[in-house]
Amino acid sequence: MKWRSLQESGSYSDMRPLREIFSERKEAIAKYVPADVQAVHARAVAGLKAQGLAAHSLGMFTKSGAKSPLFELPDHNGKPVSSANLLAKGRLVLLFIRGRWCPFCVGQMEAMSYIAAEIAAAGAALVAVSPQTEKQAFFMRDQHKLAFPLLVDARNRLARQFGLVYCVPEEQQGLYRSTFVNLPFVNGDSSWELPIPATYVIDRDGSLLFASANEDYTDRPEPLEILSVVEPSG
Repeated sequence: MKWRSLQESGSYSDMRPLREIFSERKEAIAKYVPADVQAVHARAVAGLKAQGLAAHSLGMFTKSGAKSPLFELPDHNGKPVSSANLLAKGRLVLLFIRGRWCPFCVGQMEAMSYIAAEIAAAGAALVAVSPQTEKQAFFMRDQHKLAFPLLVDARNRLARQFGLVYCVPEEQQGLYRSTFVNLPFVNGDSSWELPIPATYVIDRDGSLLFASANEDYTDRPEPLEILSVVEPSG
């Protein structure tokens, strides 16, 4: 199945909520993806929820006083990006995604790209982090014309500090292999580890102003909700 980008489909001409875009993708999955395949993904999500991965991630378990670790990661062009440098200038929106092979990650990235200029106008920076290789990050940013950097988190080292990392269940690994989602190739390691999707807004002192993590990769925060946290009050 070829997932059209939001730009190709013109979906954001009316600034629909991201949940409506995702609803269309879920409907397409329900229509075209075999029920037994859908069941594998559902079991994987249910297993992660049973572990309480999101509930125990940074900023979700201890909402008061939680702070982001400092980091420096290469972007899609291999250029080092430092959180300290970004936070010296203003707030930081930090997105953890699975990769360019995930249609829901693509949808979220395009929706966030649409408001990237407004986030910048509010004096904040916007970056996304994934375990995919630099080449894959470059391809994703170029293909979907994203207006912000994609950072490379090799072996999920940063995502692990946020408590977001899990190993893809063997049943789901087999399914990914059969559908040409070759994570060892895409991520450059054989761990089969991914982060659950998460969104953070980090204040200049490193404190978390907003934290959202969800084992269900089809559920992400609305871009305008993120923008409302970033924009100065009053």
